[in-house]
Amino acid sequence: MIGPLTKSQCERILLGSIIGRIGCHTAGKTYVVPLTYVFDNGYIYAHSREGLKVKMMRKNAKVCFQVDQIDNMTSWRSVIVWGEFEELKTGADQDKARKILTNGLEAFHLSESVKPDIGTLEINPHKEKKPVFYRISVDEMSGRFEKQ
Repeated sequence: MIGPLTKSQCERILLGSIIGRIGCHTAGKTYVVPLTYVFDNGYIYAHSREGLKVKMMRKNAKVCFQVDQIDNMTSWRSVIVWGEFEELKTGADQDKARKILTNGLEAFHLSESVKPDIGTLEINPHKEKKPVFYRISVDEMSGRFEKQ
């Protein structure tokens, strides 16, 4: 059986996952990449180093975000979100995002690229790019499932 997910079911999948794929589009180019995130209170919180994804989202804030949970080829759930990128530039907003990310990801073994920087947002001499904290509003959401 294939069918739609309710809003509540979609939100549970967003809450229960930490890896999704973000799609951004600008200048005739679409870019889709995996992203570690935390879903909190209607927003997808994430951080990234400055790069193509951030540059594209700054030019066109409209994004798409997708998460799936796959048990096998006949048992899966998939959620897609349409929303808007918001860069968190103030210290208070960055601190809130850092706290949400740290709390949401603390149960997982994380690599350096996933961990939110705990200290200041100054450029680390061992890293050439500073972190960018942001959130994606969940303006529209849809989900599907298959269960045999």
